[in-house]
Amino acid sequence: MILVTGGTGRVGSRLVRLLLEADEDVRVLCRDVERARASFGERVELAQGDLGDAQSVRAALDGVDRLFLLVPAGPQQLGQERRVIRGATHADVRRVVKLSVLAADERSPVHLARWHRMAEQELAGSGLAHTILRPPFFMQNFFAMAANGAIHTAAENGKVAMIDVRDVAAVAAVALTEDGHEAKTYTITGPQAVTFDEAARQLSAATGRATKHVRVPPEAVTRAMIEAGAPDWYARDMAALHRLFAAGLEAVTTDDVTSVTGREPRRLDAFAKEEFAARA
Repeated sequence: MILVTGGTGRVGSRLVRLLLEADEDVRVLCRDVERARASFGERVELAQGDLGDAQSVRAALDGVDRLFLLVPAGPQQLGQERRVIRGATHADVRRVVKLSVLAADERSPVHLARWHRMAEQELAGSGLAHTILRPPFFMQNFFAMAANGAIHTAAENGKVAMIDVRDVAAVAAVALTEDGHEAKTYTITGPQAVTFDEAARQLSAATGRATKHVRVPPEAVTRAMIEAGAPDWYARDMAALHRLFAAGLEAVTTDDVTSVTGREPRRLDAFAKEEFAARA
């Protein structure tokens, strides 16, 4: 049995479907059972609970031998990841695959990157066999960012090795179902690094409608996100992340997707034609 946390999100939902295609037994820990049932049907076992509740975490882990660990971002994130990891050490879990971020570093100016790195360290010290997945910017972020025909960033000319979440889920599925990925950290990137100017052109070409990249200072990113209702910490994190983009710190590309799954990751123009154009 594989337990998937974050199973109704962008990566988790795709992972669940891949695991079902592989005839795996899957359990999803979720708050909203009706929503999850509508998404997955009857083949997925649903464990209603909350990552903040140790009892529901223990119940969800009962009888589980593999775990996909994805916790919602926020100040509660590290505590929840620690709760699940420690629960897994007392269960029959023999393999954990954790979704992290490319820039995970305890010295990072980005809270999310610091929290992810500390959770990675917790997992490494747990004694559990584990695999870390570190993706950069998700291509699917453009659904929201480009909704009004303009992408506002403080990334300047910085290139980013953007990844399609379908490829993230594919790597996770292999790491959960095949041996040989223990104690590995995979930097799972797209096949090429592109600027946001280039991304806007590719999205425009796919839809036939103009999408432009509007360059703004980091302070404007923070202000716009706060005005849109984002928590202060998250708005500041996104501005700091854009500075990392501008500095080229997410421009690295790897062949990890190909080495794990046996196929190349999707290019941005393919995502634009297959998914973005259908939603635009």
